[in-house]
Amino acid sequence: MVPEINYWAVLIATASSMVVGSIWYTPKVFGTRWAKLANVDLNRPGASAVVPILITVVVSFLTAWVLAGATAIAWHFYGGGFLLAAIVTAVALWAGFTAARFITHDVFEGRPSALTVMNIGHELVTVLIMAVIIGVWPPAGTV
Repeated sequence: MVPEINYWAVLIATASSMVVGSIWYTPKVFGTRWAKLANVDLNRPGASAVVPILITVVVSFLTAWVLAGATAIAWHFYGGGFLLAAIVTAVALWAGFTAARFITHDVFEGRPSALTVMNIGHELVTVLIMAVIIGVWPPAGTV
């Protein structure tokens, strides 16, 4: 079975991750603190954000696509509302994969726990917003 996916919802969810990241990591929100904790020099000469942004777009699309597919599978399996399936799926995938892996890597790399919490918090907000977009805009013919 190939899960039904609304690619318009996936594209909007991809864009939403860019918006969340732009707000989350702005200097007035968490950007300055993140840079300090991650030991990133925001003023390094010759630094360009083009490649990281392009990679982020591709990875965000992949995340939204997987979330949309996993949501469709969960909805078919458990039934209920598509929005609830999207939110529960997003939280489960975030906790079991994203947060767990961030925590593991950050502990071994000796990163500050405040940085880990900030980054997994960002990921949770990102996937929850993606889930709402995907959940309120299910694939045609499914709901």
